[in-house]
Amino acid sequence: MSLQSAASQTFDIDEAFRRLRIAVAPYPKAAMFELRDRGHASPFEQLVASLISARTRDETTLAVAERLFAVARTPAAMAALPEERLVELLHGATFPEPKARDIRDLSRRIVDEQDGEVPDTPDGLMRFRGVGPKIAALTLAVGFDIPALAVDIHVHRVTNRWGYVSARTPEKTMAALLAVLPKRYWVEINERLVPFGKWICTGERPRCSDCPLLSMCARVGVTQSR
Repeated sequence: MSLQSAASQTFDIDEAFRRLRIAVAPYPKAAMFELRDRGHASPFEQLVASLISARTRDETTLAVAERLFAVARTPAAMAALPEERLVELLHGATFPEPKARDIRDLSRRIVDEQDGEVPDTPDGLMRFRGVGPKIAALTLAVGFDIPALAVDIHVHRVTNRWGYVSARTPEKTMAALLAVLPKRYWVEINERLVPFGKWICTGERPRCSDCPLLSMCARVGVTQSR
């Protein structure tokens, strides 16, 4: 198949999401959305699972989070676990020791300072050690259903490859998307682009030949594809 070096159609974000929903349907969901659909949708569970997911593969995040939540699903129950037990339950995730420390600390603070309620603002969430903009955004988006943009490497790479934004880092991509992406897609963009970026619009040699968005994609930075 002959591939275009630039888009032949104007980029239509509504059409892009329509095509994305179909394209990613056969693939595993992003971890936070899969956990939500498995019954772990509370803001606390989403906060903890998002922290576990940092630099950890989705498959591992799912297994570790489900093992942990089988033991403790609330701030009080989590804070009551000895740190060494938390480290044991987090085995398999990256950096289990600091994550155990941070999960135990934020659980205790939610109980002691927040009356057991997870904060529902970015600033409130980022007061916890280990919680940055991406973790805060995932917690708000999936746990609270509050429009929030969680920009990981897949969202960053794909939206820049489309030519929809032009930014050098995920942080700058977040700022650019906040300015142009309709709010109705702020939660969904992470849900769709994580599997899309893992299985179709991959970092190396993306599958452009069977990508349903090819006609709209500027293919910025693509030198080789399948």
